[in-house]
Formats: sequence, C-alpha cells, structure tokens
Amino acid sequence: MLGPEHEFSLVNQELKVLPVADKIIKDYCGKILNFVELPAFTFGKEMQLHVMEVKANSPFKSPVQFEETMQNAVSTLNQIVHKHGALLLGTGMHPLLKLEDTAIWSHYHRKIYQEYAKIFNLNQHGWLNIQSFHLNLPYQKEADGIQTHNLLANLCTYLPAITASSPIYEGKTGPDVDNRLQFYKINQREIPSVAGEVIPEYADSFSQYKQCVIGRYSEDLAKAGAGKALLSREWVNSRGVIFRFDRSALEIRVMDEQECVKSDVALSCFIRATLRGLIALKAELLPHDLLVKDFHAVVKEGLNAQVSNPNGKTARQVCQRYFNLAHEYADEDEKRYLWIIKKRLENGSLSELIRDRVLRRAEKTDFYQAVITVYSTLIKCLSDNEPYF
Repeated sequence: MLGPEHEFSLVNQELKVLPVADKIIKDYCGKILNFVELPAFTFGKEMQLHVMEVKANSPFKSPVQFEETMQNAVSTLNQIVHKHGALLLGTGMHPLLKLEDTAIWSHYHRKIYQEYAKIFNLNQHGWLNIQSFHLNLPYQKEADGIQTHNLLANLCTYLPAITASSPIYEGKTGPDVDNRLQFYKINQREIPSVAGEVIPEYADSFSQYKQCVIGRYSEDLAKAGAGKALLSREWVNSRGVIFRFDRSALEIRVMDEQECVKSDVALSCFIRATLRGLIALKAELLPHDLLVKDFHAVVKEGLNAQVSNPNGKTARQVCQRYFNLAHEYADEDEKRYLWIIKKRLENGSLSELIRDRVLRRAEKTDFYQAVITVYSTLIKCLSDNEPYF
C-alpha cells in the first residue's frame, strides 16, 4: 500500500508566486476550508499561502492506480487554479521566491502556526519555501513497524542523492544539491529535539519511541512556552521518517517534491522494493552516527558525496546497490517505473539537471530568464506527467 502526499506552488506564467490558496478554495467551495475532499483525492492548504497540498483519500494497492489517480488530481486542480491565473509547479523549492512574496495561512488552523511562531522564526526558507513529497507506508504489527522504521533510517540517509530537486532559491544557485533539506535541518534549531538529526534514531518499541522522541520534544516545547496544540502530537516530529500511529503508517518526509507524478511513483516503487529486499536479506543496520555524517554529505554533494557506508565509497555506489536490490525484489508493476530511478543514477538528480540546464541557458541570456525558461518546462512536465531528463 502506498499513501502519497504532494505539495505544489501556485505561480503565474512568469513564475511569480501567487499566495491565493484561500481564495481558490473559497471560490470552489463558497467558503474557506482547510481541505476539499473529492471522491478519489483531497486538496487543500499548506502553511504557505502559495502552496497547495494534494493527497490520496486512501492508500493505493498498486503504483498504476497511484499514478492514474494522482495525475487526475493534478489535472483537476490545474483546471481549478487556472481560473485564478495560476499554474502548479513541483520541485523542492520555488527558485525565485523572496520571503516577503508569500504569507502564512491565516484561517482555521492558524492557531497551530501561531504556536509555532512563538518559538520558531517562521520567516525563513525552511518554513516558507519548501515542498516535499511524503510517502506513507502502512505496517501491521509493532515488530513490523519498528523493523521498517529502522531500515528506512538507513535508506533515507542516501535517498536525497536521487530525490533532490531544489538547486536554486532567491534567484541564485544554492551551495548544496538539496537546498530544501539544508534549510529543513536548521529551521527548528531553537528546539533541536523536534527534528533531531533528521535521520531518525533507531527505535526499540512503540513505548520507547513515544517516551524518548515524542515525549522529549513535547517536554522541550512546553518549557519554551508552546501551547497544547503542539504538545504530544506525533506530526510535530520533523525527522525524515516518523511514525503516524493515528494511521498505522510510517511517513517518509525526506524527499523533495519531484517534477511530475510519474517520478513520485517511481520513488515509491524504489523504496518499497528496496525495503522488501532489505527485509529478505536481514540487512544489518549501520551505526546512527555514520548515517548522520553521510546524510550531511549527501545533502551537500548528492550522488558524488563521499560516504562511510561499507557498501560504497560514494552515494552513487550506495544508491546503485539499493537499485539492484530493488530491481531484484520488485514486482512487475514496480519494475515499470524503476527506469526513472536508473536514469537519475546515470544522469544525476533533478536538482543537478536543473542547475546544469539553467547555467547553460544563462550563458546565452540572463540568469533570471534562464530560470523562467527551465521551470516553465517543469510546469509542463507536471501537467503532462512527463519526467524531466
């Protein structure tokens, strides 16, 4: 089962952000709601007023069903936002957004954001300019959940080498391959226990996890003056993989949003098939401090990062091993999508491709126009459900 959640920017044809999510929802429903539930999917607000979330109403049994349903969601939402002169843009960060260009959702649920604002500086890219692809993987029993969580800590350390799609922000190339995650790592530094090291600590049991992870950051938040809205809430946990006990699932948050639904599906197939192989082989868990060190390197250098993993000297070699494992344990439906992961390993992540294309175009025109040209293609990729290579 696969439970996706996608985040897309609202932009015009010149790539200007449009902080009009509330107006779009009101125009569609006649009133402002957090979410609008349609028969197969739900769309609605995010904290940023220029971002809309699209999620499945229930997990998908097959990747084909995932692709068909969520692409229909993108097409439907594009028709809805078009009335406001808006287009949907994927990727992990808006490349031109200045913080003053957007705003925070000020309607129902605003109290949650007000509680965050008491403690954290929300006026930064780690809050106002990040878009991620969340994947929910259900578990049946506690032992299964713990095993999957710990294996995901290993896999998600290297996943950004493939999933990065945020090379540019504020109209300039960022210093890292995955700039979204670089901002994400520090956006809650006032209370370090909320995000930890992003790569989650290993869990022994649900009770231990609730006490040592959720209990710890809830206590720290309470000391800092947070209200009940943020205390003992599992979704406050900002690690790259978290337990969602309310839905008996593990939620992966470490991935940048991609350029189209098909690419998100490919990542989902890759993760699920790799996990299947790791479980079958009874894979050994690597030391957590090693994973954290490698994660920092991967966020900065992507596939070319030098890592300490015994399965490869670079992130590309480690990801290639995971790909081989995924291909061996994938079912036929999953194999239909793994070619996209193979191409990312060969050609670089979306982040690397975007940076390269923008810099090439900037040699013939100005940088700003080069960004608009390349990202206009990415808008079309999302609309047409075509991967960018």
